[in-house]
Amino acid sequence: MRFAIGTDHGGFNLKGAIMEFLKSKGHEVADLGAYRMEPGDDYPDFAAAVARAVQSGQAERGILICGSGVGASVAANKWKGIRAAVCHDCFSAHQGVEDDDMNILCLGARIIGEEAAKECVGSFAGAKFSGAPRHLRRLEKVKGMEKDRI
Repeated sequence: MRFAIGTDHGGFNLKGAIMEFLKSKGHEVADLGAYRMEPGDDYPDFAAAVARAVQSGQAERGILICGSGVGASVAANKWKGIRAAVCHDCFSAHQGVEDDDMNILCLGARIIGEEAAKECVGSFAGAKFSGAPRHLRRLEKVKGMEKDRI
């Protein structure tokens, strides 16, 4: 699977471990920044880069890491077709894909440790959307909301 990953200064120290973990599992990873620790950088810039990569098909899924995961999630969800969520447990990480077709996992580096983050990423990477009728119906409603927004 092709992943795009982005992080601001809050998640910078966790990014390398997550990238290596994904690569060790046979995944391709596009690093969309930050490329150095820059305390003044802004999470919306990296959320936009990852969202664009997923939206365009350059990446099948994305991972965003900031301090809490919340800001990155809020910013990423502004993009049409993006379903980003903060998950700090394995159940949510796979269930978000299986039931809700989540395509960007957001992590808070100040909330979750490296090993737990790897477990969440592994659950996210291994999950597939179920396509169950009730989940398809709900997903279509979410997509309809994107059309109706002002």
